[in-house]
Amino acid sequence: MRRQPKTALVLGGGNALGAYLAGACEYLDEQEVRPDWIIGASVGAVTGAILAGNAPEHRLAKLKQFWAEATHHTYGAVSRNETLRQTYNGVHSMLTLLFCRPNIFQRRYPGLWSALPWVPNDVAIFDHSPLRNTLERLVDFDRLNRAEVRFTIGCVDLESGDEVLFDNTREEIGPEHILASTAITPAFPPVKINGRLLCDPGYANNLPVDVPFNEPLEHDLLCIAIELFSLRSPQPASLDAVLERTQDIMFASPGRKSIKSLQREYGLREQLDPKGPQVKLVHLAYQAASHELATKTLDFSPSSVADRWTVGRRDMASGLDLLAHAGCATSRFSYLPVDAEEAAKAAQRGASRVIADRQVA
Repeated sequence: MRRQPKTALVLGGGNALGAYLAGACEYLDEQEVRPDWIIGASVGAVTGAILAGNAPEHRLAKLKQFWAEATHHTYGAVSRNETLRQTYNGVHSMLTLLFCRPNIFQRRYPGLWSALPWVPNDVAIFDHSPLRNTLERLVDFDRLNRAEVRFTIGCVDLESGDEVLFDNTREEIGPEHILASTAITPAFPPVKINGRLLCDPGYANNLPVDVPFNEPLEHDLLCIAIELFSLRSPQPASLDAVLERTQDIMFASPGRKSIKSLQREYGLREQLDPKGPQVKLVHLAYQAASHELATKTLDFSPSSVADRWTVGRRDMASGLDLLAHAGCATSRFSYLPVDAEEAAKAAQRGASRVIADRQVA
């Protein structure tokens, strides 16, 4: 019988926003919280493969290497002025579109030119085959497939629309499975595996938080779910802000529906079996800063990557603090969402205390 995990880590998709995942996972590792099961979609699958496919002492170094290669080798933002920072972010998004990211994707031909009537048809704008080489350098697939850490990847069948899951306890996972999970159409081409044309699950299930609950629980479960789009935001006041909100709602809504379904399901389970296994779900969602644009998933600028990494660490610290103060649950399902605004205030208070202590010293 397969060992039932006690800690599951669910990692959502979001391309350049994935630095938030890296920061959160770094803090989690520092606190010696080691997941038994990692479930990933898109850049969450990339992050999960690096974590599951390396020895614990090498995971963070490999994750940092991935992001060092993905980040534009330019200068950081020199001003805190919001308009200037938006310009900085926008320029770097444009650089990504023009020159791509060598360790992730490159130009594809005819690509976008295929929209013209006299050019041959194509199915994608970019080619993400460089990601295969990156994964082969950073992930030990032999180790990953020994399933010391269970690893599940989410994809979608482009023809049927069905969700497709690959699991290292059932089949051997290779770079092609991760390429399929990152193949967000029409940016990247779908990947054929076992006769099925597969793509990124972002449009259907960007945060596969339901996956750990697809099997009967035999023990209490801690599930930490990290997504890269938030349903909370101020009212948009520009066309760009409206586009950004549309993107957030599209990618974050399936996760919210999954969580609400789990709450209803466990409410019924509790009535039938009050003493059954308990679940604690810690939920982090990246709250984009006010200077971020609708093209934020293409912004690999040094400042934006560093900011997201820092915020990921901050929010994970708040999530573990929530967990520590949750105590013994009386219900079978405890939902613990991290409030990004409260996390920022807590971090600011902590920084102020450090400064005060230094001044006293």
